[in-house]
Amino acid sequence: MSKIEEAQAILKELGLPEAQQNEISGYTLLALCNLSEKDKWSKASKQSHGVSKGIMAFISENYHKDYAPNTRETFRRQVLHQFVQAGIADYNPDIPDLPVNSPRAHYAISEIALQTIKTFKTRNWKKAVREFKNQIGELKEKYNKERNMPRVPVKLSDGQELLLSPGKHNEVQAAIVEEFASRFAIGSSLLYLGDTENKDLHVDKEKLESIGIPITEHSKLPDVVIYDESKNWLYLIEAVTSHGPMSPKRIVELEKFLKDCKAGKIYVSAFPDFAEFKKHTNNIAWETEVWIMEFPEHMIHFNGDRFLGPR
Repeated sequence: MSKIEEAQAILKELGLPEAQQNEISGYTLLALCNLSEKDKWSKASKQSHGVSKGIMAFISENYHKDYAPNTRETFRRQVLHQFVQAGIADYNPDIPDLPVNSPRAHYAISEIALQTIKTFKTRNWKKAVREFKNQIGELKEKYNKERNMPRVPVKLSDGQELLLSPGKHNEVQAAIVEEFASRFAIGSSLLYLGDTENKDLHVDKEKLESIGIPITEHSKLPDVVIYDESKNWLYLIEAVTSHGPMSPKRIVELEKFLKDCKAGKIYVSAFPDFAEFKKHTNNIAWETEVWIMEFPEHMIHFNGDRFLGPR
């Protein structure tokens, strides 16, 4: 087998879900282990890497596989987050208190994963895998259990009901649609709602196109998009449970992406509770709104001379 095939085999045996047994996941594992095609697995070593200048650059240099710059988020959200959850990688091990969305964010192979992986293709491999699973468990089994958990129902204004996959993030999204919209966006319609399992759970393509939003790139949209046609206001809402809020960087990205949309834009960071909100206060952009699920009747405006209106 080639090195990439061996890496994918390792991920499978360590219990990663099928979605994290693909080529991009295999290359990420090789980068985290600092292994080129001719290196033995016993030579795997630990070194912290950023995504673009670390992992993606390593893959390009050692395996001549070039990923487009805009796939950085794919590495982060569809590979590295799961690696961290599975105990294979550590997030910011060198500087654990880095703020959210810091450009210095980095990942490294975990010590237990490193010691396990170094035994691959030796007689100690099966034993090492058992010990790894005993200590860490299998992310694949955890995900399967979550899929069997009761779904999070969310009712739309037209009576339609959507079922979101279980989890805190989707609980916040459901509250945004049912609680936030009924108080602060009365008469508005839901144009976009993602899901942790199905990113395109609800997409009103016709309306999005009519107000100038390029739906072919809707992955750049925040978690929830609500539109008030009578005021021509567009509510762009991030549900913050793990990913960041409406930061200055995120605002710049969205303004660029929505340059052809003439609707007035209202940026909202939604949090499950006050404790989560406090973790992100240093990264919330001025003249944006904050809504906390724990206190649904209240809104926090970050400075400026307007409240709940387009920037």
